[in-house]
Amino acid sequence: MDINKILSSCDHTLLLQTATWDEIREICDDAKKYNTASVCIPPCYVRQAKEYVEDSVKICTVIGFPNGNTTTATKVFETKDAISNGADEIDMVINIGMLKAKNYDYVSDEIKRIKEACGSHILKVIIETCLLTEEEKIKMCEIVSKAGADYIKTSTGFSTAGATFEDVELFSKHVDPSVKIKAAGGITSLDDAEKFMELGAVRLGTSRIVKIVKNNK
Repeated sequence: MDINKILSSCDHTLLLQTATWDEIREICDDAKKYNTASVCIPPCYVRQAKEYVEDSVKICTVIGFPNGNTTTATKVFETKDAISNGADEIDMVINIGMLKAKNYDYVSDEIKRIKEACGSHILKVIIETCLLTEEEKIKMCEIVSKAGADYIKTSTGFSTAGATFEDVELFSKHVDPSVKIKAAGGITSLDDAEKFMELGAVRLGTSRIVKIVKNNK
């Protein structure tokens, strides 16, 4: 697979608690140089990053991150705040406890309300696959499809595991064709990236692909 195709599918990511503006600025520069799909950064840097890149790079940020168990009202506020600061794309974490309690209406309504707050901006729904049963993953494919989100995303990268080939394959079988797939967490090689894309992922959340390309120059 062409390396430029892989790079153009990457949300070049830096979400560590210790991330500084200098580090965020560096990944913005890399994203522009290597034509990645976006940079995915903490909400506190969105306005500064948007002013820095203007329209040369898409800015993605996270909502309810990484645990997902803030209130829906809080997540809606975070979403509106992020968009007002210049975010182009929103990656939200579902309320995993509500899913496990089979409170599906809560989970669905929350996604719908955040999508409403997003307006025309892209919404990706992180379901944290490593914490779910196969039945719960399939149920989330159904909920995300019906709630009107743009993407279903595997992982935050901050829990017990990241994306797996099996989970992306499962998504491909169970999400509506209108819903795209993002694999994130633990994507460590170009071979991994290519395999995830062959299985149906059209976005990859990773910091390592750009680093690999830079180191090979």
